Amino acid sequence: MQATIAQANRGQEQTLTRKEERQVVLASTLGTLFEWYDFFIYGSLAVFMSQVLFPQDNPTVALLAALGALAVGFIIRPLGAVMFGYLGDKWGRKYTFLITVVMMGGATVLIGCLPTYESVGHLSWILLLTLRVIQGLAVGGEYGGAVIYVAEHCEPKRRGLLTGWIQITSSAGLILSLVVILATQASMSAEDFRQWGWRLPFILSIVMLAISIYVRAKLHESPVFTRMKKENRLSKNPVKETFGQWSSLRLVLIALIGVTAGQGATYFTGQFYVMIFLQQAVQLEQKTVYQLVVLGFIIGAPTFVLFAWLSDKIGRKWIMMTGLFVAALGYHAMFGALLKAGNPELAQVMQTTPVRIHADTGDGACDFGLQAALVSAHPDHKKMCVQAKKLLVSKGINFEYAEPLAGQNIAMTVGNTTVNGFDAKAYSTALSEAGYPQRADPARIDRMSIVLILVLMTAVVAMVYGPVAAYLVELFPARIRYTALSFPYHIGAGIFGGIVPFTATYLAQASGNIFGGLMYPVVVTAVVGVIGSILLPNTRAKAIDEEYVR
Repeated sequence: MQATIAQANRGQEQTLTRKEERQVVLASTLGTLFEWYDFFIYGSLAVFMSQVLFPQDNPTVALLAALGALAVGFIIRPLGAVMFGYLGDKWGRKYTFLITVVMMGGATVLIGCLPTYESVGHLSWILLLTLRVIQGLAVGGEYGGAVIYVAEHCEPKRRGLLTGWIQITSSAGLILSLVVILATQASMSAEDFRQWGWRLPFILSIVMLAISIYVRAKLHESPVFTRMKKENRLSKNPVKETFGQWSSLRLVLIALIGVTAGQGATYFTGQFYVMIFLQQAVQLEQKTVYQLVVLGFIIGAPTFVLFAWLSDKIGRKWIMMTGLFVAALGYHAMFGALLKAGNPELAQVMQTTPVRIHADTGDGACDFGLQAALVSAHPDHKKMCVQAKKLLVSKGINFEYAEPLAGQNIAMTVGNTTVNGFDAKAYSTALSEAGYPQRADPARIDRMSIVLILVLMTAVVAMVYGPVAAYLVELFPARIRYTALSFPYHIGAGIFGGIVPFTATYLAQASGNIFGGLMYPVVVTAVVGVIGSILLPNTRAKAIDEEYVR
């Protein structure tokens, strides 16, 4: 790709023609789209992979372990941010593109080739964890390079708009992964997909890997970086300068606790955990969930560019803060509406015929600890109260604790029926007789309402995520921008956001409340919204070559 930079006089921003802008944005977004596809394909297939790559003596623990491997990939991202941030600030933005896309694509293809737990035992999930670490490192270096590359090419008044196209690639990658999965499922039987078909979306990504390498190899270096290198203004040690100087570290911390932590929580709640909720709590079939999510996200995706463009006009801060507060105040209502629209029979019967667990909770008999969630041999798994709680939550059923019955360690009451002890079959029969459905009735699913709610959730995410790229670029000086921008972004997205699927699933299991998982994103978005409203400056379009802003 040939990008011509019209740089007439020193002190002027370079300008690109609209054609050249499109070339820069397309080259950056294609690679980023591919990397998000790679990352999300794992999460979308976590249920299937938990059945193949992990021990099956406890399916709930296998699912949590698979989601834990997803979280590990996110947690490692800040390390990738520092590593590739250093390279990007020292060697240039372009080279990191090639390195990260090769790492990400190679790891993705190899995940599709992993041996099963049945054939190699624990080596299967150890190899998976290794590849997830590689993916996490790659994504840690990808995002900062992409948004900086676009931002350092475009004129200030269009920075939000053009970096907004980078922001949309996260949802686009998720949509693409779901489309590929649905197409693969349609081409074979359900049993074949469960056994081996889930591997194809990973292996087929080798085609996109080749295209991404070709496109990125044709890129030229960022004009801002080229100018700094020519004038000997590069940082000698961007990591030390970022974290060793209070003026820089202060900006990193403000970015983290003032926006990126909340941005990560909103994104992975409204774009990822919602799929788990629809399958496990609402009891929709996976294929139905994927179809609805694809439609809702496609309709909602343009809001990423809309709010990014709007931030060029009115500033970025208050758009992002509004999104955080809407998320904190609205998540319970939105997820409750999803339950009513997706499984109205379940929502109604939980109101009219509540379930009660009679147990003495004072001695920890009903506690479901984190260690128990991760270790299938843990004694907690044998507690009758824990087993009862897990059974009910797996069916999307909330319950209340009540006083223990005489002579019984545990009992369940639903309607006029009481089942003493714990017997999964007897519990299921009693629940069915009381009107609790086994699955959501396809004929009663309000698909239109679910799609509209998903569009709303996407718009809430976009209010925070759309403007944040341009905001972070403008917040940090050019000489340490790659390192300083990437670290708080990936702490926010990788840790605060990446652990949402695991944390929310665990909290729902531990609390015995299908909405219990929302406690985490609600608290994070509320706290970050308050801090950001107080501490964040309201940036607008400005020159971003540090020579012109100091």
